[in-house]
Amino acid sequence: MTINRRDFLRAGVGGTAAAACATLGAPPAEARDNKTVPDNAIGLLYDSTLCIGCKACQSACKTANELPLEDNIGEKLWDTPLDLSGYTYTVIKLYANGTMATKDKAENGFAHLKRQCLHCVDPSCVSACPVRAMQKSADNGVVSYDPDACIGCRYCVAACPFGVPQFQYDTPTPRIAKCQMCRHLLAKGDIPACARQCPTGATIFGGHTALSAEIDRRKAMVPGTANVFPHRTVDSGDTHERKSAEYTEQVYGAHELGGTQVRYLAGVPFDRFGLPVGLPDQSYAAKSETLQHTLYGGLVAPAVVLAGLVGAAWHGSKRHHDDDEGSNG
Repeated sequence: MTINRRDFLRAGVGGTAAAACATLGAPPAEARDNKTVPDNAIGLLYDSTLCIGCKACQSACKTANELPLEDNIGEKLWDTPLDLSGYTYTVIKLYANGTMATKDKAENGFAHLKRQCLHCVDPSCVSACPVRAMQKSADNGVVSYDPDACIGCRYCVAACPFGVPQFQYDTPTPRIAKCQMCRHLLAKGDIPACARQCPTGATIFGGHTALSAEIDRRKAMVPGTANVFPHRTVDSGDTHERKSAEYTEQVYGAHELGGTQVRYLAGVPFDRFGLPVGLPDQSYAAKSETLQHTLYGGLVAPAVVLAGLVGAAWHGSKRHHDDDEGSNG
């Protein structure tokens, strides 16, 4: 017995029409909401107006994480990274304009900025990683990296909107390099090395809620008036007094892409530091995961139809084979 093209198509399409229509008729996927800050979230506050550019945080980070020095000026004496790299988790950068006469002024002024992982509330790197080498703690919100799980695809490098994860290209056993908020020190009851070593309190550690309150307190200060600022942790009681600066309206990390657990205050607009500004409140992870859900869902119907056609072809071929054997017998 033979099967003609009409019978083949009728069998394939007829056998899969119900499944295909059900899938194609499904409503489009709705964008998921941003993930929220964990109840026990921790973080850092970096206040650029308090930073003197001493790079003690940078040095402490290298020591705490056993990272080698980077010599980019040829003296072979100092750690001189130009930016985040495969061996630098945090770096102090300088904004300079004109005469540099006044600190924390955009025009004819200068300011410092600490670059590191911002520990996003809804991180793109975690969403993009196919093997869960990047993970966000459900407890404290720290975004960590597992080198044993990593396959070196570098999707996290491409996905991060802040340019944080870096890849070690100069070794046969490369890793992704990024701040993990000194989680090995946190496990011992200590605090991140950068906050512990900062002499001016430009970087302080604490709970996310307490840091939010501290941000509000500083934003309410009258510029030029004497105020108290904490060292090391937001609630340490170890404080110093100095005149408050005039902050920009923006608190970097408060809303960008769903918010971050490392936030910045500064007297200079953040675009002058080279940071991406104008980012939406919705995280890229929420958008991309919704797109993936829609795309993969849309592929179900064609896959079912194809499977039906293959099944019909196999069934027709088998019947043809059986008929041939009967004729020969």
